[in-house]
Amino acid sequence: MFGIPGKQAVTITDRAAAQIARLMAKDGHQGLRIGVKKGGCAGMEYTMNYVTEVDPNDEVVEEDGARVMIAPMAQMFLFGTEIDYEVSLLESGFRFNNPNVSEACGCGESIKFAGM
Repeated sequence: MFGIPGKQAVTITDRAAAQIARLMAKDGHQGLRIGVKKGGCAGMEYTMNYVTEVDPNDEVVEEDGARVMIAPMAQMFLFGTEIDYEVSLLESGFRFNNPNVSEACGCGESIKFAGM
């Protein structure tokens, strides 16, 4: 919808693709849908949900057995984002390296986009 021909809306690192593929296989999900919603101290938050069927309006990115769907209203905010999966001694989780973010809260859970 908001893409550039020949370029994926988001990129998925090898670690993130492996984790998404594991989650898909575990419960038979069709993929992981990402989006954004209003909330948090910076104004917006990422959302992530398992999906059992692909919405025809979603932007679909597939890589190494992983499938990520981008909700229509989030596509313009997520274009160019790299999705990574990090593991440390204290926590593990998906990280969004998003060039469209102008501010983020201290905990990293909420974001603000340029021009908003």
